[in-house]
Amino acid sequence: MITKEKSSVNYYKALKEILGKHYIKSDIESPFDFISIASSGIDAHIISNFENHFNFSRNYVAELLNISSPTIYRWLKENKKLERNYSVQLFELTYLFLYGSEVFENYSNFHNWLNIPNNALGGLEPKELLDIPNGISKVKELLGRIEYGVYS
Repeated sequence: MITKEKSSVNYYKALKEILGKHYIKSDIESPFDFISIASSGIDAHIISNFENHFNFSRNYVAELLNISSPTIYRWLKENKKLERNYSVQLFELTYLFLYGSEVFENYSNFHNWLNIPNNALGGLEPKELLDIPNGISKVKELLGRIEYGVYS
């Protein structure tokens, strides 16, 4: 359990580095901090940082956020503050990708796993859940089961 807590702290630090310390001023110590930080308004440029770190296309990130690419472009051009839900979703996705990369020992293996239908998810590919309510938590829960050797 202590190891898991230490990993979470490391994920929170990495998340802040990835999305941009100059955009996220507060410390992150739990998932509840995602909400309070996001409520204060986060610069849309964290989307670019997310894209760059994970080498995602703008279209893929738009898909994950369930918005259009032109909308992201407009937000960046206008230096818009993200709505709370988009910020929280980016925090959760970043955490998920960090966690998944650790469980599967690297990002490439995790990314491949995201694209394979999984019986524990009713035959859906894990990536299909990332843009729906509670989908990220379902994938994270499944990763936890895999990490602890539970057949999934």
